[in-house]
Amino acid sequence: MNTGGDQAQRTEQAAYVYGLTLADLQGVVRVRARRTGAGRAETLLPPLATAGLVLAFALFRGLLPGVVVVAAVLGLGAGVLGVVRGRRGMARRLHAVWAPYGQCRTVVDDRGAVTTGETMSYTVDWKLFTHYAETPDLFVLVGAPRAGCLAAVPKRGAEEPADVDRLRAILDRNLRRL
Repeated sequence: MNTGGDQAQRTEQAAYVYGLTLADLQGVVRVRARRTGAGRAETLLPPLATAGLVLAFALFRGLLPGVVVVAAVLGLGAGVLGVVRGRRGMARRLHAVWAPYGQCRTVVDDRGAVTTGETMSYTVDWKLFTHYAETPDLFVLVGAPRAGCLAAVPKRGAEEPADVDRLRAILDRNLRRL
């Protein structure tokens, strides 16, 4: 058994104990929407498509120019409202999925992360994620080009204040910052 190599690889680690809140997951959804191509497309396309369809309909019907402008603005507003409601709904659904796991303990090192909750545990390798983003409250891990895999580590859960800097260093070595 080669335990020397494993031990050398696991020397620096950061530990976090936390329960994911709705606010945490809203932060995750916000990061995805602002910092990934898929998230930006999902943010911009619905309002533009809605405004474009309303504008095309108004022009096709031969409505007055003032009515066309009002229709386009209302279509844009409806699209923005749909995006906002969609993001809130996504965060609520994520929270509903994560809430049963209760309080989690995550230990991160250069091999990946091990998370143990009240009703589950899982291990992830860094190959699952490609990028990470840091907010004032969270580290958000993003995987795949379309941001299909997301994970959050709230900074408030750090067991020691130095764990935040250790996690940042580990992430910088293994992932690209968004």
